[in-house]
Order: sequence, then C-alpha cells, then structure tokens
Amino acid sequence: MDVDTRLLRSFVAVAEEGSLTRAAERLFVSQPALTRQVRQLETLLGVALFTRSRTGMALTEPGRALARRVPPLLADWDGTLREARGAASRAERVLRVGFLASAANESTPGIIAEFTRRRPGWRVEMRQAAWSDPTAGLAEGDVDAALLRLPFPGQGALRVAELLEEPRWVALPSGHPLAAREELSFQELWDEPFVAAPPDTGPWRDYWLAADERGGRPVRIGAVTDRPDDWLSAIANGYGVALAPESAARFYARPGVAYRPVSGVSPSRVAVAWAPADDGNAVVRDFVDCCREAVTGPR
Repeated sequence: MDVDTRLLRSFVAVAEEGSLTRAAERLFVSQPALTRQVRQLETLLGVALFTRSRTGMALTEPGRALARRVPPLLADWDGTLREARGAASRAERVLRVGFLASAANESTPGIIAEFTRRRPGWRVEMRQAAWSDPTAGLAEGDVDAALLRLPFPGQGALRVAELLEEPRWVALPSGHPLAAREELSFQELWDEPFVAAPPDTGPWRDYWLAADERGGRPVRIGAVTDRPDDWLSAIANGYGVALAPESAARFYARPGVAYRPVSGVSPSRVAVAWAPADDGNAVVRDFVDCCREAVTGPR
C-alpha cells in the first residue's frame, strides 16, 4: 500500500493539536481540505483514526498506534530525501532556491551575484512556485532555500531570517473609479470583490485578503488564481481587486491593471528560509548570509 506523506503530515497535525481548526491553521490549509485528507487516510488504512466530538478530535486505539510511529518515520524520510537531493546538488554545484512572485525584489540579482562570487563554479537555480505552494518547495525538500512572504505554512518548523518589509498596495482594473485616486484606505475596499488564492491555502489566502483586518466584514471573492499571469488577467478583466506588495507595481506592471497605495493594512514581509537540517551546510549558510547582507550590509 502506498500512502502519500502529505496525508501522514496532516494526520500528525490533527493528532498533536486535537482539533481540526488548530491543525488547519498550523498547516495553512482550509479546514474542509484537512477533513478530506484525514478521511482519505482512514479509507486507505481501513480504520477510524479519530473519534469526533464538539470538543475536538480524539485518537482511537489504531490512531494512537499510528501517532507513535509516524513522526519518526516522516523525520527519517525527510532526512533521507534531503540528503539525496543535497548530494545531487553538491555534485552538480547547483543551489536550488524556491521563490514566490518577485522573490527579494531588486535585491535578488545582487544576492545571486554575491553568492557566485563566494562560490566560484556554483550557480543558483531559481524555481518559481505557484501560490498554492507558499513554501516554494521547501517543505517538501525540493529546494535548498527559499525566498518567501511571511507568514507561510509550517514556518515554525523551518529556519527563517526576515530580510525586508514593504507596504501592501492594491491592484485594481485601470478603469475602476478608485483607480483615479492617488491613495486609498483599506476600508474603501471592503465591499469590493477580491481575486484570491485557492481555498486550500487557508490562512495564507486569508492573509492576502487581510481577512483579520476588515472589522469582521466578510470577504467577497470575485475570482481564484494561483499564478501571477492568471491573477493579472482576472484583475484586468474586472473580476476583482487584490492586495499586493508595493514591488508588484514594478515587477508586474501590465496594461489594464493599476496599483495604488493603501492605508490601514499591515505590510508584507520577505524572508529567506531553510531547513534546520542544513544549519551546518556551508553552501546554504553562504546564501543566507548573501541575502542578509544584500538588504542590511555586511555583518
């Protein structure tokens, strides 16, 4: 029997939290998506893993047996996978870096240039991820480091160094009445339909909708996308507006889309992240140092 490790990670989160709601928040997925994953695992194994009640999720006897075995199994698998991929990376002298959207903005070319200066013969392979993968492949061990927007799923299990902060602006159709304004307040956007990330991204999606900064007002969803091109098209075609980093106005300018500053909403933060297992990896450490120095200067 083959079982997707994603289902096992979901099981562990629910077992440890004792609550679908808290586990979904921890994994940055929606609660319905997490419920489906737990049920899928129960179906595959042919046993009930939890008893469900108003007070939460309690492990059954088979569930307790699985909960004892799965965490070390996943840790061994993650270590094996990272070791194999790390060996391939070293042999090819390639550092794989995942990123979302504009990575570290204008600092990115300088980071790569400084890294290749420190590591002659090495190259950086930048891998752009869809918004449905807010860790840009880091959680699955597909990359050695990642340039990410905070917060992101599983952040507490990884090493994170914050690099920079930038305001969140709004992207809206250029023909929208509000596009004629120089600056907007977030409250003026509360009743607008928003272009959102997929529901399965849970709190990640909520963050870019600023769901907690609306005074309890529900969000109207006009379209759902997980890649920049589709996001821009949805906005240009009038399906909704969207919050975006200030840098999006430079990196994602296109006809039909206007960007305006927004007051009354918290800023976005960019960080470099890596796995704790790579704390002793000199190559990853060099890349992290290059990231830090690019935005703060040499330490």
